[in-house]
Amino acid sequence: MDNKIVFDRIRNDINMNDVVLYLKGSAVFPQCGFSAAVVQVFNHLGVAYKDFNVMEDNELREGIKAFADWPTLPQVYVKGEFIGGCDITREMFASGELQALLQEKGIKMSNAA
Repeated sequence: MDNKIVFDRIRNDINMNDVVLYLKGSAVFPQCGFSAAVVQVFNHLGVAYKDFNVMEDNELREGIKAFADWPTLPQVYVKGEFIGGCDITREMFASGELQALLQEKGIKMSNAA
């Protein structure tokens, strides 16, 4: 695996999209409970995001872990900044931190309460 090529691709993904979710499966069909939980949070908030299915690309699956120095999936990025995985995203959502971060970064939420 050529990390430089994968890292360049990841940098491009997170720079071209305000909110990015690397997950097992897709937003329409998450393939693990953790990925499904993050999709549920974003859908609940009405946040537009770009999803990338790491199950379709082994280099991406391994590369994203090295890129963020984070061993698990899913992984969330907002405006190019690594936020974390499922637990962090759910905790931030529950405390209102996620909504505040999205608002601060100018990310539209159609269902924000």
